[in-house]
Amino acid sequence: MEEMSPDNIHGVILAVSSSIFIGSSFIIKKKGLKKAGVSGARAGEGGYGYLYEPWWWAGMITMIVGEIANFAAYAFAPAILVTPLGALSIIFSAVLAHFILEEKLHMFGILGCVLCVVGSTTIVLHAPHEQGIESVKQVWHLATEPGFLAYSAVVLVVVLALIFYYEPRYGKTHMIVYVGICSLMGSLTVMSVKAVAIAIKLTFSGMNQFKYFHAWIFIIVVTICCILQINYLNKVITNIG
Repeated sequence: MEEMSPDNIHGVILAVSSSIFIGSSFIIKKKGLKKAGVSGARAGEGGYGYLYEPWWWAGMITMIVGEIANFAAYAFAPAILVTPLGALSIIFSAVLAHFILEEKLHMFGILGCVLCVVGSTTIVLHAPHEQGIESVKQVWHLATEPGFLAYSAVVLVVVLALIFYYEPRYGKTHMIVYVGICSLMGSLTVMSVKAVAIAIKLTFSGMNQFKYFHAWIFIIVVTICCILQINYLNKVITNIG
């Protein structure tokens, strides 16, 4: 087995820390969403009363801390290592939901948690060393290759179909619609987050990357994707349990 590089180790530590914070944030936010739903329209029904709920903001702050750690992890380790570790947030959410929200895990839920741990551990142990990147323009070149552009186009078409056709009709009864939107947008977010993290890392090392327009485009993509995911993630949380 190839020994992990120091950067990969730092990335693993940051990614696991991120999973702890993000996993906890789901439970805290759900408490806020449930409290807000008592006195007004639920988020799953288009309500935004949770914006006045302190519990939701506490969960949001916890999530932001986790995302910052996740963001930093991408600056050190390859995406193929960091992204799967995000699945560990499921474990922390499940444990906290069991004790705080009294949501019991069934056999298949426990099996899913075990598979998350096994899969993440396997990927961490066999993660490759990251390709050396000296400029954000290199990431832009990779992101504009025909294969990735075709994938991005397909993702956007599917997401738009889910948002404008399936969500109004089936969103309240089929959670997979919201999960699909968040997951598909998340696949695009990973590339942009990786690019911005590399840009920041190189800038701190003395090579300013924000003089290139490519870095700002990646920042815009990250912002749009995150806002969209947060909105539909709230609907997922209110429609389960």
